[in-house]
Amino acid sequence: MTTPPGWYVDQSVPGTERWWDGNAWTAHTRPLGGAVPPGPYQQPPSYQQGYQQPYQQPPNGGTGGGRGGRARAVVAVTAALVVAAILAGVTLLGDDGTKTEPRSAPTTGEPAAGPTAGPGESPAAEPSADPDVLVDQLNGITLPIPDDWEKSDSFVDRSVTMTTVDEYECPGRTNRYCRYGRVMSFTATQTDADSPEALAKEDIQEASDALYDEDTIGTPLYGNVTSHTVVKSEAVSVTGRDGYLVRWRVTTGKGPGGYVQSLAFPSAIGAGSLVIVRFAFDAGPKGPAVSGMDTITKGIRTIGDSTGGVGSSIGPS
Repeated sequence: MTTPPGWYVDQSVPGTERWWDGNAWTAHTRPLGGAVPPGPYQQPPSYQQGYQQPYQQPPNGGTGGGRGGRARAVVAVTAALVVAAILAGVTLLGDDGTKTEPRSAPTTGEPAAGPTAGPGESPAAEPSADPDVLVDQLNGITLPIPDDWEKSDSFVDRSVTMTTVDEYECPGRTNRYCRYGRVMSFTATQTDADSPEALAKEDIQEASDALYDEDTIGTPLYGNVTSHTVVKSEAVSVTGRDGYLVRWRVTTGKGPGGYVQSLAFPSAIGAGSLVIVRFAFDAGPKGPAVSGMDTITKGIRTIGDSTGGVGSSIGPS
């Protein structure tokens, strides 16, 4: 259903009518109250795609008729169209016929405040855009990404993850590929541990199972873990907070095995919930040097703190 040419209420400019040429709005406007097109009053063409059903003006002299009835109809139509346009987020026509963008619908909550640039300064980049750091926004920390490592799109165990760039066919499964090194950070949720030490000692077995025993669908990519040796268990400071780490050397049924580490410490933001960072470094000549675990641990920073620890080189063991 098309709307005939004529003067119609311009909902983008209160108190104004705009000329509709039968196909599109024109730049011609006039104050509201001029003559209306002969015959039944038509609803102005929608600013959204398509047209609305025509509005039938009550006859003059009837209830709601005359100028008063027409004015009320105009107000009702105008209000309905303005609300529809705002909710749909559509583009409205300005008074000069050019397009103007409407206000966006309000969102819940306040955006997080961030650093602002002073006169002559460039705006600070978002930490997640830095190729040298892995950002855990939930816990307010960044981890340095070593040379020949990359951010991963995988969200294993509710975590943000980075891995070595190089991969190889898993020793316990053909047509499946494993990485020489993996590091993941996430909030500890399903635990009764009340300290970083208790959490690290509790998590290390789960980390060993998840990273070297079986994957999430029960596939033994390394021929299962056959034994382990505790290499390190000690307190450590992370972002100025007391943390704890436990490191195992695991032996697997196939392949050279590797090193697994669980690092626990309080979050840098909020109520200080405990954070777990899990490490898995393959052993053997192509695996990352195990000292890289210490390098990454020392390089963990709160978001916004750019001092040190970025892009640390971790070569093969």
